[in-house]
Amino acid sequence: MGDSPFAPSGTVKGEEAVDGLIVGHRLMEAKEYEMALKAYMRSASEHGLTVDVLSAIGSANLQLGRLGQAETILRRAIETDETFVPAWNNLGVVLMERGEVAEASRVFKAAFALDSGRSDAIRDNLRLSLAKLEEPAYDDSDNSEFSLVRRGHGQFLLLTKH
Repeated sequence: MGDSPFAPSGTVKGEEAVDGLIVGHRLMEAKEYEMALKAYMRSASEHGLTVDVLSAIGSANLQLGRLGQAETILRRAIETDETFVPAWNNLGVVLMERGEVAEASRVFKAAFALDSGRSDAIRDNLRLSLAKLEEPAYDDSDNSEFSLVRRGHGQFLLLTKH
């Protein structure tokens, strides 16, 4: 079998497959969102629909522009665990993308409170949503788009693309 030009099939005895959630996070960092979604689905089939898996699936759908699906899945994640900050934050980002600024502000306030104000990204999200809420004509003069990037377990960073 060592002389075969083909990759081995199946699992190697004594070796475990890499968790789909970890693979998905790496693919998200590489901006391979469709492949990340598939990895998250594999993780869901192996571990069930945990809050972390649901939040990850929602994030991948957000990156793919599937805002309706992302919102539904992130709301389900929050129902699963009302204290899971990344799901609250991601839902806020989806709502901002959909133009639902008032609800996004409420969601970011919940995320900020649950996080005890430790995350700069959540604080910035809240600040931006409040600014848009107070000034509906608020204009991003630099035409910024926001994207969510996963950084390790349960940490997200909101980056601006110019």
